[in-house]
Amino acid sequence: MFGSKIDLLKTEWLDVVFANKNKKYGAYELRRASSAITARALLIASAAFVLLFITPKILSVIKGKLPEDNEVKQVEVVVAPPPPVNPETPPPPPVEPPPPKQDQIKFPPPIVKPDAEVIDKEPVQIEDLKKADPGQKTIEGDPTADIVIAGPVGDGPKQAAVVEDTKVYDFVSIETQPGFPGGMDKFYAYLKKAVRYPAMAQENNIQGKVFLSFVVEKNGDLTDIKVERKLGGGTDEEAIRVLKNSPKWTPGIQNGKPVRVKYNIPISFTLSN
Repeated sequence: MFGSKIDLLKTEWLDVVFANKNKKYGAYELRRASSAITARALLIASAAFVLLFITPKILSVIKGKLPEDNEVKQVEVVVAPPPPVNPETPPPPPVEPPPPKQDQIKFPPPIVKPDAEVIDKEPVQIEDLKKADPGQKTIEGDPTADIVIAGPVGDGPKQAAVVEDTKVYDFVSIETQPGFPGGMDKFYAYLKKAVRYPAMAQENNIQGKVFLSFVVEKNGDLTDIKVERKLGGGTDEEAIRVLKNSPKWTPGIQNGKPVRVKYNIPISFTLSN
């Protein structure tokens, strides 16, 4: 019983420890039932772990077998009523069919007349043509009529009215394009000097380009200035102000004459570090 290998879990060891002692004491009962309690706790914990592990798979299988509820959404479509028919408006006229084709003969047969109906006429001589006054129709003159010389009629020759060309040409469709005196480098130098960065744009760190369009008039003025793409923060108004104060441009030329030309240009607003 008391060999080299001692199993402390057996009840014989408990009897030796609690010999001549009160075995009704709680420690003896706890030690004697500890093996069964430990095995029962291990079994319950294992079962709970397995159940916790396979519960999601069981739920997924159950959900896969249940039919899904297909909700049908109904959308009410309101169709506008047709416009009322105006009785005063006459109906469109019926389409007339094309006229029927008529027979045509390319080479009609010659008509043979008897010799009694054929009148031979002598051809016109050259001398007769020199004396004749050919016209659109034959008119018999009156050699006994008085000679009337008509005076000048009307107010005399008038100068043709000059029509001014007010058409606005496209930038790429004219012979000579408009430009800033000295070239576009001079124009950008003018912008760099004239543009004042708006305070609102500085506070909100607004940077970018304002795209504008304008018309270069025949005298070089810039008119009809419009903002095609805005940037905000007061930059749009500043770009318009700078273009209005710009020096005169060289106008575009079409057919040797100055014309009105539409021009597009971007103005950049950049904050330095």
